[in-house]
Amino acid sequence: MSEEEKKYTIIIVDDDDFLVNMYATKFGHSGVSVEACKTGELFLEKLRAGAKADLILLDIVMPGKNGIDVLKEMRKLKLGEGIPVVMLSNQSDEKGISESKKLNIAGYIVKSAATPSEVVDEVLRIIKNSHP
Repeated sequence: MSEEEKKYTIIIVDDDDFLVNMYATKFGHSGVSVEACKTGELFLEKLRAGAKADLILLDIVMPGKNGIDVLKEMRKLKLGEGIPVVMLSNQSDEKGISESKKLNIAGYIVKSAATPSEVVDEVLRIIKNSHP
């Protein structure tokens, strides 16, 4: 990675340690630092404390608050404003996708339909498009 390449930070909200570690490694190879939150509640606390990121990857199915509820609370409380949110889920049903899209997400990736490299490429594309 060259010096002039910008280093980005993303927050992954997912309760699956294996996936979080795998994505952290993949993103790390692309110069992206990753912060992880295992629950929606911990993630919301982090945002309330002023956490900043270039993008948020948010799973839908998690213990406690699901990703859509977390996203609704973010929007209601104006947390993480200006940070693109990408839903990263195994849920591919239209209801979940359309409910997420109504909450102004930057993208929706079905985990089982995308390779980790495709996820990294899509996230970097979204970050670059949101940071002119």
